[in-house]
Amino acid sequence: MSRSGAVIVHNDADVLAEAVASRLINRLADAQAHRGEASIVLTGGRIAAKVYQNILGSPIRTVVNWSKVDFWWGDERFLPSGDPERNETQAREAFLDHLKVDPARVHPMAAADAVATPEEAAELYRAELAKAAGGEGTPAFDLLLLGIGEDGHVASLFPGNPALDVDAVAAVGVRNSPKPPPERVSLTMTAINSATAAWIIASGAGKAEAVDEALSKRELPAGRVQAVGHTRWLIDKDAAANLKHLEF
Repeated sequence: MSRSGAVIVHNDADVLAEAVASRLINRLADAQAHRGEASIVLTGGRIAAKVYQNILGSPIRTVVNWSKVDFWWGDERFLPSGDPERNETQAREAFLDHLKVDPARVHPMAAADAVATPEEAAELYRAELAKAAGGEGTPAFDLLLLGIGEDGHVASLFPGNPALDVDAVAAVGVRNSPKPPPERVSLTMTAINSATAAWIIASGAGKAEAVDEALSKRELPAGRVQAVGHTRWLIDKDAAANLKHLEF
């Protein structure tokens, strides 16, 4: 494992997923030790699925009282409930359905068979976030997980898309996504950066250019992530291949 400030590099995707799962469990356990509860914002993608599977199989997972964890999502594909492409579906199948969570503390974004538009889904999510925060804004997420796309996007905030620059609200409807489906719902950068901690997880050579550009220029969406407490990049060697200042 190599470190450079906020960048932590692991040998491969499997080691990365196991390490992130252990870090995540400890982060939530620490939050519960202080407040009796914890909150996390989930993401989607292949490496996230590996992380969730490692949580389920971890021998230390019982240090967290999962019924006292609030689960949120950073973004969602605007598709019908249960669609395998929804981040909610992935997380439920990978680990949520196998833990003793409180259904009232699981906060998915509205699906396309529940509301008519992604804007309506975003409005409902803003209301749910504000309620949890005591009336406005967002709750103080203990941990927010993000993947990074090959174009440098995080959540469903894509380079050049108008949703990226929405800053007055916590959640936004996204249209004309360059990746299917074209309609999505996402936390805004304002909401993302309100988290106590944000971890950007990247695996594979396909992410190497975006990781390097986001860290060096801070212009891509991923480079604009600056959580209130700390921001960490948890990546594998392939995703770190273009980071010349790191030695492996």
